[in-house]
Amino acid sequence: MISTRGEVLIRHPKNPIITIRDIPAPVNSVFNSGITKHEGKYAMMLRIEDLDRKQHFRMAWSENGIDNWRIQKNAIEFKGDKELRDYNAFYYDPRITWMPEDQMYYINFAVHSDRLGVRGGQARTRDFESFEWIGFGTTPDCRNCVLFPEKIDGLYTRLDRPHGKDGTRNYIWLSQSPDLVFWGKSRFVAGTREHWWDDAYVGPGAVPIKTSKGWLNIYHGVYRSCSGMIYRLGTMMLDLKDPSKVLGRCGGYVLGPRESYERAGDVPNVVFTSGAVVEDSGEVRVYYGGADTVMCVATARLDDLIASAMEYPG
Repeated sequence: MISTRGEVLIRHPKNPIITIRDIPAPVNSVFNSGITKHEGKYAMMLRIEDLDRKQHFRMAWSENGIDNWRIQKNAIEFKGDKELRDYNAFYYDPRITWMPEDQMYYINFAVHSDRLGVRGGQARTRDFESFEWIGFGTTPDCRNCVLFPEKIDGLYTRLDRPHGKDGTRNYIWLSQSPDLVFWGKSRFVAGTREHWWDDAYVGPGAVPIKTSKGWLNIYHGVYRSCSGMIYRLGTMMLDLKDPSKVLGRCGGYVLGPRESYERAGDVPNVVFTSGAVVEDSGEVRVYYGGADTVMCVATARLDDLIASAMEYPG
Protein backbone atom coordinates (compact mmCIF):
# COMPACT_ATOMS: atom_id res chain seq x y z
CA MET A 1 0.00 0.00 0.00
CA ILE A 2 1.40 3.40 -1.01
CA SER A 3 0.26 6.65 0.56
CA THR A 4 -1.55 8.95 -1.87
CA ARG A 5 -2.61 11.59 0.64
CA GLY A 6 0.36 13.93 0.39
CA GLU A 7 1.14 16.15 3.34
CA VAL A 8 -1.94 16.32 5.54
CA LEU A 9 -0.79 19.33 7.56
CA ILE A 10 -1.04 22.74 5.89
CA ARG A 11 1.43 25.46 6.88
CA HIS A 12 0.05 28.76 8.11
CA PRO A 13 0.83 31.64 5.72
CA LYS A 14 2.27 33.72 8.58
CA ASN A 15 4.99 31.16 9.35
CA PRO A 16 7.29 31.40 11.13
CA ILE A 17 5.06 32.76 13.89
CA ILE A 18 7.83 33.40 16.47
CA THR A 19 11.47 34.24 15.75
CA ILE A 20 14.36 35.67 17.75
CA ARG A 21 13.17 39.17 16.75
CA ASP A 22 10.13 38.62 18.99
CA ILE A 23 12.15 37.76 22.11
CA PRO A 24 12.78 40.74 24.45
CA ALA A 25 16.51 39.94 24.77
CA PRO A 26 19.35 38.84 22.48
CA VAL A 27 19.00 35.08 21.91
CA ASN A 28 20.18 32.55 19.35
CA SER A 29 16.94 30.70 18.59
CA VAL A 30 13.41 29.82 19.74
CA PHE A 31 11.96 26.41 18.79
CA ASN A 32 10.34 23.10 19.87
CA SER A 33 7.97 24.81 22.32
CA GLY A 34 5.03 23.39 24.27
CA ILE A 35 1.49 24.69 23.75
CA THR A 36 -1.91 24.56 25.44
CA LYS A 37 -4.92 26.79 26.07
CA HIS A 38 -5.52 28.44 29.42
CA GLU A 39 -8.53 30.62 30.21
CA GLY A 40 -9.28 31.02 26.52
CA LYS A 41 -5.77 32.13 25.55
CA TYR A 42 -2.98 30.24 23.83
CA ALA A 43 -0.17 29.59 26.28
CA MET A 44 3.16 28.63 24.76
CA MET A 45 6.19 27.56 26.79
CA LEU A 46 9.07 28.70 24.64
CA ARG A 47 12.31 26.77 24.37
CA ILE A 48 14.95 29.49 23.99
CA GLU A 49 18.64 29.07 23.35
CA ASP A 50 20.81 31.93 24.57
CA LEU A 51 23.90 33.28 22.84
CA ASP A 52 26.07 31.16 25.16
CA ARG A 53 24.09 28.03 24.09
CA LYS A 54 22.42 27.63 27.48
CA GLN A 55 18.67 27.10 27.27
CA HIS A 56 15.64 28.16 29.27
CA PHE A 57 11.84 28.42 29.11
CA ARG A 58 9.66 31.53 28.92
CA MET A 59 5.89 31.87 28.65
CA ALA A 60 4.26 33.51 25.64
CA TRP A 61 0.57 34.39 25.28
CA SER A 62 -1.65 35.08 22.28
CA GLU A 63 -5.35 35.66 21.76
CA ASN A 64 -5.44 33.86 18.41
CA GLY A 65 -2.45 31.53 18.65
CA ILE A 66 -0.82 32.99 15.55
CA ASP A 67 0.49 36.49 16.16
CA ASN A 68 0.73 39.34 18.69
CA TRP A 69 2.51 37.08 21.17
CA ARG A 70 3.22 38.64 24.57
CA ILE A 71 6.48 37.12 25.71
CA GLN A 72 7.60 37.40 29.32
CA LYS A 73 10.99 38.94 29.99
CA ASN A 74 12.19 36.46 32.62
CA ALA A 75 12.98 32.78 32.41
CA ILE A 76 10.69 30.32 34.20
CA GLU A 77 11.95 29.18 37.60
CA PHE A 78 10.85 25.92 39.18
CA LYS A 79 10.16 25.94 42.91
CA GLY A 80 11.87 23.21 44.88
CA ASP A 81 14.29 22.48 42.06
CA LYS A 82 17.49 21.79 44.06
CA GLU A 83 17.58 18.34 42.45
CA LEU A 84 17.39 19.97 39.04
CA ARG A 85 20.15 22.49 39.83
CA ASP A 86 22.38 19.80 41.30
CA TYR A 87 22.13 17.97 37.99
CA ASN A 88 24.02 20.91 36.44
CA ALA A 89 21.71 20.87 33.46
CA PHE A 90 19.94 22.77 30.76
CA TYR A 91 16.49 21.69 29.60
CA TYR A 92 14.42 21.67 26.44
CA ASP A 93 11.41 20.38 24.42
CA PRO A 94 8.58 20.98 26.94
CA ARG A 95 5.25 19.19 26.54
CA ILE A 96 2.23 20.58 28.42
CA THR A 97 -0.60 18.24 29.49
CA TRP A 98 -3.82 19.48 31.08
CA MET A 99 -5.12 16.84 33.52
CA PRO A 100 -8.76 17.66 34.35
CA GLU A 101 -8.85 15.09 37.16
CA ASP A 102 -6.08 16.96 39.00
CA GLN A 103 -7.02 20.42 37.72
CA MET A 104 -3.33 20.77 36.91
CA TYR A 105 -1.03 21.38 33.96
CA TYR A 106 1.90 18.96 33.90
CA ILE A 107 5.07 19.80 32.02
CA ASN A 108 7.42 17.09 30.80
CA PHE A 109 10.78 18.12 29.38
CA ALA A 110 14.26 16.83 28.66
CA VAL A 111 16.97 17.66 31.20
CA HIS A 112 20.50 17.43 29.82
CA SER A 113 23.78 16.98 31.69
CA ASP A 114 27.01 16.59 29.71
CA ARG A 115 28.37 14.29 32.42
CA LEU A 116 25.25 12.34 33.45
CA GLY A 117 23.14 12.20 30.29
CA VAL A 118 19.56 13.18 29.43
CA ARG A 119 16.63 12.47 31.78
CA GLY A 120 12.91 13.21 31.76
CA GLY A 121 12.03 16.13 34.04
CA GLN A 122 8.57 16.85 35.47
CA ALA A 123 6.93 20.03 36.75
CA ARG A 124 3.40 21.34 37.31
CA THR A 125 1.42 24.56 37.43
CA ARG A 126 -2.16 25.76 37.75
CA ASP A 127 -1.73 29.25 36.36
CA PHE A 128 1.60 29.45 34.43
CA GLU A 129 2.81 31.96 37.00
CA SER A 130 4.14 29.60 39.66
CA PHE A 131 5.87 26.35 38.65
CA GLU A 132 6.72 23.45 40.94
CA TRP A 133 9.44 20.90 40.24
CA ILE A 134 8.14 17.32 40.74
CA GLY A 135 11.32 15.41 40.05
CA PHE A 136 12.97 13.23 37.46
CA GLY A 137 10.73 10.60 35.91
CA THR A 138 13.36 8.52 34.13
CA THR A 139 16.87 7.20 34.39
CA PRO A 140 19.40 8.25 31.75
CA ASP A 141 19.27 8.17 28.76
CA CYS A 142 15.63 9.03 28.02
CA ARG A 143 13.82 11.98 26.45
CA ASN A 144 10.64 12.99 24.56
CA CYS A 145 8.42 12.23 27.57
CA VAL A 146 4.75 13.02 26.88
CA LEU A 147 2.00 12.55 29.49
CA PHE A 148 -1.47 11.36 28.44
CA PRO A 149 -4.29 13.80 29.40
CA GLU A 150 -6.05 11.25 31.62
CA LYS A 151 -5.17 8.27 33.77
CA ILE A 152 -5.45 4.82 32.22
CA ASP A 153 -6.42 1.99 34.59
CA GLY A 154 -5.96 4.49 37.42
CA LEU A 155 -2.34 5.23 36.48
CA TYR A 156 -0.58 8.22 34.98
CA THR A 157 0.57 7.10 31.55
CA ARG A 158 3.46 8.43 29.51
CA LEU A 159 5.12 7.93 26.14
CA ASP A 160 8.88 8.36 26.00
CA ARG A 161 11.94 7.47 23.96
CA PRO A 162 14.90 5.67 25.51
CA HIS A 163 18.02 6.69 23.59
CA GLY A 164 20.52 4.08 22.46
CA LYS A 165 24.16 5.11 22.88
CA ASP A 166 25.02 3.95 19.37
CA GLY A 167 22.08 5.79 17.83
CA THR A 168 20.04 2.60 17.41
CA ARG A 169 16.81 1.35 18.94
CA ASN A 170 15.45 4.86 19.45
CA TYR A 171 11.89 3.61 19.76
CA ILE A 172 8.67 4.80 21.41
CA TRP A 173 7.90 3.17 24.77
CA LEU A 174 5.13 3.53 27.35
CA SER A 175 5.45 3.73 31.14
CA GLN A 176 2.92 4.16 33.97
CA SER A 177 2.96 5.57 37.50
CA PRO A 178 0.58 5.84 40.48
CA ASP A 179 2.06 9.15 41.65
CA LEU A 180 4.40 10.64 38.99
CA VAL A 181 7.36 9.55 41.15
CA PHE A 182 7.60 5.78 40.74
CA TRP A 183 7.45 4.74 37.09
CA GLY A 184 7.22 1.19 35.74
CA LYS A 185 5.13 -1.24 33.69
CA SER A 186 7.27 -0.09 30.77
CA ARG A 187 6.56 -1.67 27.41
CA PHE A 188 7.44 -1.17 23.77
CA VAL A 189 5.02 0.76 21.54
CA ALA A 190 6.53 1.40 18.10
CA GLY A 191 9.87 1.30 16.32
CA THR A 192 11.53 2.49 13.16
CA ARG A 193 10.73 1.17 9.68
CA GLU A 194 13.69 0.21 7.53
CA HIS A 195 14.00 2.20 4.28
CA TRP A 196 11.02 4.40 5.22
CA TRP A 197 11.01 8.11 6.07
CA ASP A 198 11.24 7.14 9.77
CA ASP A 199 14.00 4.53 9.53
CA ALA A 200 16.63 6.11 11.86
CA TYR A 201 14.54 6.72 14.99
CA VAL A 202 11.11 7.78 16.19
CA GLY A 203 9.83 9.64 19.24
CA PRO A 204 6.60 11.01 20.74
CA GLY A 205 5.68 14.53 19.69
CA ALA A 206 2.47 16.25 20.78
CA VAL A 207 0.32 15.20 23.75
CA PRO A 208 -1.87 12.27 22.56
CA ILE A 209 -5.34 13.29 21.39
CA LYS A 210 -8.29 11.14 22.49
CA THR A 211 -10.61 10.23 19.60
CA SER A 212 -13.38 7.69 19.00
CA LYS A 213 -10.83 5.56 17.11
CA GLY A 214 -8.15 5.63 19.81
CA TRP A 215 -5.32 7.84 21.00
CA LEU A 216 -3.95 9.88 18.10
CA ASN A 217 -0.18 10.22 18.45
CA ILE A 218 1.58 12.82 16.31
CA TYR A 219 5.19 11.67 16.38
CA HIS A 220 8.50 12.61 14.81
CA GLY A 221 10.46 10.28 12.60
CA VAL A 222 14.00 10.69 11.33
CA TYR A 223 15.53 9.57 8.06
CA ARG A 224 19.30 9.23 7.79
CA SER A 225 20.28 10.62 4.38
CA CYS A 226 23.75 10.86 2.84
CA SER A 227 23.85 14.56 3.81
CA GLY A 228 22.44 14.25 7.34
CA MET A 229 19.25 13.65 9.30
CA ILE A 230 15.80 14.72 8.07
CA TYR A 231 13.08 15.17 10.74
CA ARG A 232 9.46 14.74 9.70
CA LEU A 233 6.06 14.28 11.40
CA GLY A 234 3.79 11.25 11.21
CA THR A 235 0.71 9.83 12.91
CA MET A 236 -0.23 6.58 14.62
CA MET A 237 -3.33 5.41 16.47
CA LEU A 238 -3.03 3.74 19.88
CA ASP A 239 -5.64 1.64 21.67
CA LEU A 240 -7.71 3.59 24.22
CA LYS A 241 -7.48 0.95 26.95
CA ASP A 242 -3.95 -0.26 26.21
CA PRO A 243 -2.01 2.50 24.42
CA SER A 244 1.02 0.25 24.03
CA LYS A 245 -1.00 -1.42 21.25
CA VAL A 246 -0.71 0.26 17.85
CA LEU A 247 -3.97 0.14 15.89
CA GLY A 248 -2.67 1.94 12.82
CA ARG A 249 0.12 4.06 11.42
CA CYS A 250 0.57 6.49 8.57
CA GLY A 251 2.26 5.53 5.32
CA GLY A 252 3.74 8.80 4.15
CA TYR A 253 4.67 11.56 6.57
CA VAL A 254 2.11 14.31 7.28
CA LEU A 255 4.65 17.17 7.35
CA GLY A 256 8.26 17.36 6.22
CA PRO A 257 10.80 20.19 5.79
CA ARG A 258 10.21 22.02 2.51
CA GLU A 259 10.17 25.75 3.24
CA SER A 260 13.34 27.80 3.73
CA TYR A 261 12.66 28.26 7.48
CA GLU A 262 12.53 24.45 7.83
CA ARG A 263 15.47 23.73 5.54
CA ALA A 264 17.99 26.34 6.75
CA GLY A 265 18.86 26.97 10.40
CA ASP A 266 20.97 25.72 13.28
CA VAL A 267 19.91 22.16 12.46
CA PRO A 268 18.73 21.99 8.83
CA ASN A 269 15.86 19.89 7.51
CA VAL A 270 13.82 19.70 10.72
CA VAL A 271 10.13 19.91 11.61
CA PHE A 272 9.62 18.87 15.24
CA THR A 273 6.46 19.17 17.31
CA SER A 274 6.06 19.42 21.08
CA GLY A 275 2.37 20.28 21.13
CA ALA A 276 -0.97 20.59 19.37
CA VAL A 277 -4.31 22.27 20.08
CA VAL A 278 -7.66 20.78 19.03
CA GLU A 279 -10.16 23.52 18.27
CA ASP A 280 -13.93 23.21 18.78
CA SER A 281 -14.31 23.38 14.98
CA GLY A 282 -12.41 20.11 14.56
CA GLU A 283 -9.27 21.82 13.33
CA VAL A 284 -5.98 20.68 14.86
CA ARG A 285 -3.16 23.17 15.14
CA VAL A 286 0.23 21.48 15.31
CA TYR A 287 2.95 23.81 16.60
CA TYR A 288 6.45 22.90 15.54
CA GLY A 289 10.02 24.07 15.45
CA GLY A 290 11.63 24.77 12.09
CA ALA A 291 15.32 23.89 11.65
CA ASP A 292 15.86 24.29 15.43
CA THR A 293 15.62 28.05 14.88
CA VAL A 294 11.99 29.32 14.71
CA MET A 295 8.44 28.41 15.79
CA CYS A 296 5.76 27.57 13.23
CA VAL A 297 2.23 26.16 13.02
CA ALA A 298 0.39 23.91 10.56
CA THR A 299 -3.25 22.82 10.57
CA ALA A 300 -5.40 19.88 9.53
CA ARG A 301 -8.87 18.52 10.12
CA LEU A 302 -8.92 16.04 12.99
CA ASP A 303 -10.69 13.51 10.75
CA ASP A 304 -7.89 13.76 8.18
CA LEU A 305 -5.22 13.11 10.82
CA ILE A 306 -7.21 10.13 12.09
CA ALA A 307 -7.49 8.77 8.55
CA SER A 308 -3.75 9.16 8.03
CA ALA A 309 -3.05 7.29 11.27
CA MET A 310 -5.15 4.33 10.09
CA GLU A 311 -3.55 4.08 6.66
CA TYR A 312 -1.65 0.94 7.70
CA PRO A 313 -3.93 -0.88 10.18
CA GLY A 314 -2.51 -3.07 12.90
